[in-house]
Amino acid sequence: METQDSKHESWSDTESTSNTRVRYSGPLSGPKSARFKDDDLYERVSQELKRLTSTKAPFVKLDMNKSGAARALQGLKFMTKNVASEGWSTIEKQFDELSVNGSLPKSLFGQCIGMKDSKEFAGELFEACSRRRGITSSAINKVELREFWDQITDQGFDARLQTFFDMVDKNADGRITEEDIKEIIALSASVNKLSKIQECAEEYAALIMEELDKDNLGYIEIYNLETLLLQAPSRSTNLVRESHILSQLLSVRLAPTKERNPIKRWGRGLLYFLDNWKTIWVLALWVSIMAGLFTWKFIQYKHLAVFDVMGYCVNTAEGAAETTKFNMALVLLPVCRNTITWLRSRTKLGVVIPFDDNINFHKVVALGIAIGAGLHAGAHLACDYPRLLHATDDEYEPMKPFFGDERPNNYWLLLKGTEGWTGVAMLVLMTIAYILAQPWFRRNWLNLPKPIKNLTGFNAFWYSHHLFVIVYALFIGHGYFLYLTKKWYKKTTWMYIAVPMLLYTCERLIRAFRSGYKSVKILRVVIYPGNVLSLHMSMPQGFKYTSGQYIFVNCVTVSPFQWHPFSITSAPGDDYLSIHIRTLGDWTSQLKALFAVVCQPPSINQSGLLRADFVKGEKNPRWPKLLIDGPYGAPAQDYKKYVVLLLAGLGIGATPLISIVKDVLNNIKQQKEIDEGIEAGFKNKKKPFACKRAYFYWVAREQGSFEWFGGVMNEVAEYDRDGVIELHNYCTSVYEEGDARSALITMLQSLHHSKSGVDIVSGTRVKTHFSRPNWNKVFKHVAVNNTDQRVGVFYCGAPGLTGELRKLALNFSRKSSTKFDFHKENF
Repeated sequence: METQDSKHESWSDTESTSNTRVRYSGPLSGPKSARFKDDDLYERVSQELKRLTSTKAPFVKLDMNKSGAARALQGLKFMTKNVASEGWSTIEKQFDELSVNGSLPKSLFGQCIGMKDSKEFAGELFEACSRRRGITSSAINKVELREFWDQITDQGFDARLQTFFDMVDKNADGRITEEDIKEIIALSASVNKLSKIQECAEEYAALIMEELDKDNLGYIEIYNLETLLLQAPSRSTNLVRESHILSQLLSVRLAPTKERNPIKRWGRGLLYFLDNWKTIWVLALWVSIMAGLFTWKFIQYKHLAVFDVMGYCVNTAEGAAETTKFNMALVLLPVCRNTITWLRSRTKLGVVIPFDDNINFHKVVALGIAIGAGLHAGAHLACDYPRLLHATDDEYEPMKPFFGDERPNNYWLLLKGTEGWTGVAMLVLMTIAYILAQPWFRRNWLNLPKPIKNLTGFNAFWYSHHLFVIVYALFIGHGYFLYLTKKWYKKTTWMYIAVPMLLYTCERLIRAFRSGYKSVKILRVVIYPGNVLSLHMSMPQGFKYTSGQYIFVNCVTVSPFQWHPFSITSAPGDDYLSIHIRTLGDWTSQLKALFAVVCQPPSINQSGLLRADFVKGEKNPRWPKLLIDGPYGAPAQDYKKYVVLLLAGLGIGATPLISIVKDVLNNIKQQKEIDEGIEAGFKNKKKPFACKRAYFYWVAREQGSFEWFGGVMNEVAEYDRDGVIELHNYCTSVYEEGDARSALITMLQSLHHSKSGVDIVSGTRVKTHFSRPNWNKVFKHVAVNNTDQRVGVFYCGAPGLTGELRKLALNFSRKSSTKFDFHKENF
């Protein structure tokens, strides 16, 4: 296993801005405050003399190599944006808005300098700058704010180090005690939302003192802190090769630029078509069929007598009706999960049909239904019927075979017929289902009044979608009782939908039958931080699956009708079946509450907030009954096609990817057993596993999230001796590396990992990175180490990142010898 930071793939030759560095506690000189009086000056001089006399170490130059200098310049940045004079104008405006009688109170200092989310840290920074100048007031004027700003935006490492030291050294004696370190660790952990580090602040403070206070003096000084800061990370053994290839990649423009040449612009469009040809040809075929059906009906009705009365309105209505019939049949096919799973796994149709986009295609067809139904109903109700009511007796004469001998004299007579009320009822039910299926209502993105909000959410989406049973019954009736068509063989509605409805009905029957005997036994329940419920279940007899697939789960106690999909997090080689459920809606919240009742707080060596384990032969809790249905195919199951994998998961989106990581790990173990068997004289009949390299990037918002799959991380670290799997965890609640707010966390992380091999953020053997990944560097890192290879990129998470990853995959595929195939999990 390898845990490398992509941020350190190349090393800067930038020297420190300071040519000499000495051991010191702080300069005597500094900007003078206008507030200095005799007493303040006396106090300040006394403090500085105290600092100088307290320094035991001689003034010597600290040796700093180039990598250490580069690391120093990148670290301890109090301001990452709007630095120095460039940002002062913004700060000055903020001061003018926030100041009271020309003074800025300490409580608003953070908001003024751009640390609104780190008020506690900004308050300590305010105190440090005030102590340096002997300011005892809790408010400063604009001149003093400018002095503070110049200090915290100073780009010299010495100045930044001194400011950070002053924050810790609260009594200004030039010495940092264990208690001082404990307080700053607690502050840094609070600012970065690392509650577990905050709880262990005393233990970590002792660790730092043990490392830096070798003489057991009970304190450390600034040069000790500097030594810890300048510890450089380990470099890659393939650094020379990586640097050479990376320099070639960097020389290529990967960022899209505006192309002025029309031929090259056309070429880019052609490349886009080549990259997305499967989706494009399916959509083109769908649009062509609809255009053909609409045109056929439009022309057909132009030559009928009804055209003379209703005009082009009836052509439009009937053309739209024909496309709606086609789409009502087609919309069922993408949700025939068993059929799609079989076609994906057992046939080669995936080469030309994008099965990964089945739900997206379902949505597109639903949009086509909405447009067709709207045109059909609108043309009839707003145009055809009014024209019929106002037709003369002579004009109405050809209409008698269709509407009766007597001309309808009011709108109601047309609507109350079977043709009318079935159409209106369908339109109402379709509108309800379509609106509640939109993400704004299904995921409760809109801030609606509580009475209306109770009518939205996933439950409302699920139940309203099952109105399709009524809609299809009405659709058949509407298609049989027609005003303008009387011969049965011309009533084609049933012809369109018969086969898709039969296929879908068989699908539902198979699912109902299969789920009836797939009742599972609960083996373990764990409730993790972040509202995640982990369920380990017994494997149903004959149940076979592939990593990346998903199952549907039903809990009769919560709802006998609702089935919800969850990715499988166990691997095919495991003797159990596991899923991880994030509680986001009504159903998942009720499920978690049911299991929480039977759980207890974990023991010392166990993870989670609450847990319960099945122990054979003992009295076990009475678990809620679960039924499962599946497995079903998903984009992630195609990982077996690739030698190299790049897996990217956001939050709970890591679930299908964790299963892949475990499968790769299980195959590593099996391969070792096979190798040992071959040495012993046994033959290997098993098909070799394709994947030889896997990069897993997991981005989580909270520290507690890493508990979800901590066991997998440690297992990879233990068994993957050849570095097949490279793990990268990112915690976005922590400020990026180099920011002063996370500097102490970075120092502590490196120190603790070197001592115990355990990361203080994730609690695993995998070192956690801070903030978000630089995905451009991630792709470079993979391309550098896998030249002339085809990499399978699998992403599962929020849709906001999909476009960026897809674009990077396309750009690197075109501009480097490494080819990236992007797959997006529906999430």
